[in-house]
Amino acid sequence: MAGTVSGIRTIAITYRILIRQLVTTGRMIALSLIGLAVVLVGWSVGNAERNEFFLDAESIATLRQEDAVFIISLIGFTILVPVVALVFAAATLGDMREDGTLLYLWLRPMPRWAVAVGAWLSSLTISLPLTLIPLGLTALALDTDTELVVATLLATAIGVIAYTALFVLLGTLVRNAIVWGLGYVIIWEGIVAAFGTAAAKVAVRGYTSSILTARTDIEIEVGNSTQTTAILVPLLIALGALTLASLRLGSLEVE
Repeated sequence: MAGTVSGIRTIAITYRILIRQLVTTGRMIALSLIGLAVVLVGWSVGNAERNEFFLDAESIATLRQEDAVFIISLIGFTILVPVVALVFAAATLGDMREDGTLLYLWLRPMPRWAVAVGAWLSSLTISLPLTLIPLGLTALALDTDTELVVATLLATAIGVIAYTALFVLLGTLVRNAIVWGLGYVIIWEGIVAAFGTAAAKVAVRGYTSSILTARTDIEIEVGNSTQTTAILVPLLIALGALTLASLRLGSLEVE
């Protein structure tokens, strides 16, 4: 088609528009406060007095690492990572539909897959620092070795990549995507996945927690995949979600 906008240019246009729309004072303050709360919890646990008089140094270090893995998995991967990703990813195409920006893009000959990728990249750009920084600081505050910090940063990045793609897809499927997304995060990722390995296999949290288990040897109920699987599956989830989002955008009627 003559005058068709290239995929790269479409990604750049979508990305630039959405970055301006997504970065609002209210969102940044609210989610930064959640991240700060996670850091404070980590600091409190790391500095809590323990009855360690009868324990040797190795046992003390193990106990502290177990506390650290539990806190990061429970609070970081069950609350902070999915909620931050949801707030920004679900708002990308949802906000564009509400304010008419998506109609503006639809009037130009742009490939739909590139719009989906641009939306995902914009939410990824904002979500990564809002999760990596507080969870990295939490791992440090828990007074553990660098292996946990590396595992936390890797698992967080993998989780954000998958969640943002999933919630971009959700934004193309339903209105009020944040409400539906919260239901998914609370019910499926937070509750159902904790009750069995089968459910954890189809929950992103199961794979992020598996990275912690693989790199620290601390067992978590929802983390029983190998590190390779725990990295590859969320990436495949992200690819599949973006593919479905692109197909959905191709059939979406914008008014």
